[in-house]
Amino acid sequence: MAQLLVIYNQPTDPAAFDRYYYDVHIPLAKKVPGVRELTIAASPMAIAGTAPYLVATLTFDSLTSLQMGMMSAEGQAAAADLPNFASGGVTVLVLDPKAA
Repeated sequence: MAQLLVIYNQPTDPAAFDRYYYDVHIPLAKKVPGVRELTIAASPMAIAGTAPYLVATLTFDSLTSLQMGMMSAEGQAAAADLPNFASGGVTVLVLDPKAA
């Protein structure tokens, strides 16, 4: 299993962010090949540092599946859409957990 973690900072206009995110961006993200699960944590709490506005987690079967999905036309379209609404900035991380 591998995950794409998308951390959104506080947007300049939260209502506009929410409208665009749920109406336009989420449908794009759901079209990315290989996405097994998409979860959204709105208003996450921070233990240290500043809490982000929203965190989305896209789960794939493997790192290869994640990479292929993000290299697809649908993955590229979802990535290219970020500047259209993520006015507060965004951090995208790839998590590839290994057994300890």
